[in-house]
Amino acid sequence: MRIKFENILIWGRSTEEYIKMFGLTVEDIKLKIIDCAGGPASFNVEITRRGGNVVSCDPIYKLSKSEITQRIQEANREVMNAVQGNPDNFVWQDIQSPSQLLNIRRSAMQEFIEDFTLGIQEKRYVIGELPTLPFADRQFDLALCSHFLFIYSEHLSEEFHLASIAEMCRVAIETRIFPLVDTSGKQSPFLLPVINQLIKQGYKVEIRQASYEFQKTGNKFLRLSKS
Repeated sequence: MRIKFENILIWGRSTEEYIKMFGLTVEDIKLKIIDCAGGPASFNVEITRRGGNVVSCDPIYKLSKSEITQRIQEANREVMNAVQGNPDNFVWQDIQSPSQLLNIRRSAMQEFIEDFTLGIQEKRYVIGELPTLPFADRQFDLALCSHFLFIYSEHLSEEFHLASIAEMCRVAIETRIFPLVDTSGKQSPFLLPVINQLIKQGYKVEIRQASYEFQKTGNKFLRLSKS
C-alpha cells in the first residue's frame, strides 16, 4: 500500500517533545535510533550534535530543500487553522498559546532545514517509507514513529499498521509509537485489533503513559519488541 503524499502533513516537532512523547531516558538517547516517518523534526540534528546516532527515514527526503520548505508552509497554515478553530481540543499547559506552538515548531523545522543538505550527505536522512524500510535486521536499537501510525487511521489500513510495526520491529530491537489516537482525539479503531494480532504473533506489547499531552487524550505511547 502506497500512501498519498497529500494526505500526510509535513510538520516537525522538537527534541524536547520527542523525549516526552516517547519517555526517552539519558540512556535511550545513547542508542542507535531510527526515526520512521521522521519528517522535518529537529530530533536528528539535535541528538547528532549531542554525539548521538540517529537516522531519519521518510519519503519526503527525495524532495528538494525548497520543496520541503513549501510543504512546511502549507502545513503551518492547515495546522494553525485547525488549532485556532478548535482550541478546546488541545491542552494549553507546556504550550500556552497558538503563537507559542507555531514558534516552537517553526524553530524545530528550521533546524531541520538548515541541517538537511549535510544530513543527506552523511546518510542521516534516508529516503524510504513504511511498511518497507531499506535497513538490515536489528540494525538499530530503537525505532520511533511520531504522528503517523494510528493518528492517520482514516488513511492507513489495519493491515498497513500491522505490516509497518512488524517492519520497525525487524530493523530495531525495540519500537515506540506515539500517539495512539486519531486526528479527532479518539483512540484509533485499529489500536486494540493491532495489539491483539501482535501478541498472537509473539510480540511483547505495552501501552505506556507519556509525560506529554498537547492533543487531548494523546498522552500514551506503544512500546513493542519481538521475542
